[in-house]
Amino acid sequence: MQQLFTIHRASKPRGAGLPLHAHDEAQLIFAASGMVQVHTERGVWLVPPQLVGWIPGGVSHRLDILSDAELWLVLLHKQALQDWAPSSFPDRAFVSRIAPLLRALLDEAVAIDPASDKAELVVRLILYELTATQDAPTFLPLPQSALGRRLAEIAIADHRNALDLSDLASRAATSVRSASRLFPTETGMTLKAWRQRVRIVWAMEQLSRGESIARVATQAGFASTAAFSAAFRQVTSMTPTAFIGDPTSAA
Repeated sequence: MQQLFTIHRASKPRGAGLPLHAHDEAQLIFAASGMVQVHTERGVWLVPPQLVGWIPGGVSHRLDILSDAELWLVLLHKQALQDWAPSSFPDRAFVSRIAPLLRALLDEAVAIDPASDKAELVVRLILYELTATQDAPTFLPLPQSALGRRLAEIAIADHRNALDLSDLASRAATSVRSASRLFPTETGMTLKAWRQRVRIVWAMEQLSRGESIARVATQAGFASTAAFSAAFRQVTSMTPTAFIGDPTSAA
């Protein structure tokens, strides 16, 4: 009988990664430690240990290792999803928060014999836990039009948010009105909110590389560490200190 899933553990050093590729199996990606970044045509996700990523079969994706990471991967054949996934299971790539039960299931999945009946039950429960999901705040949706991508590239390079809206539109050879209308249509976010998320996602990358909160706040163009912490919490629902896992450090 064909094995409908495989479970892998791998240690990857900072700077490693996988180039753009696709495979028939769907893939769950969990960084038990460290930080990875997942790229698809739809957008970019940061995946710290508080989150888990899902890539459907056939979806092209790239994986960058931003800091030394231990990866837990579950690959599922199409038949497994057909047989086990609830009808409401998302048919797109996403990153979701790790609830306590899901984390416990992942711990068990990598600890037991993958050929056992128990492993199958654990994987089936993982699919049920992933069904109730929302896009995590580390997701940066990318516009799909040529103009939207041009605006996005300029905004991403401006992580200090130094350009005002008229400068941004001018550099993309469009009007402020067109730029402001395009982003809600193509990303589901206002341009202002999208630019703020760019800054916070950039900041999360820097924090994951070991940069201090104060230095990242300055580099991201915030007037103070307190202002940075407030913006970080507004986007991610956690403080920078909670994100880096240092409860003794004040943000």
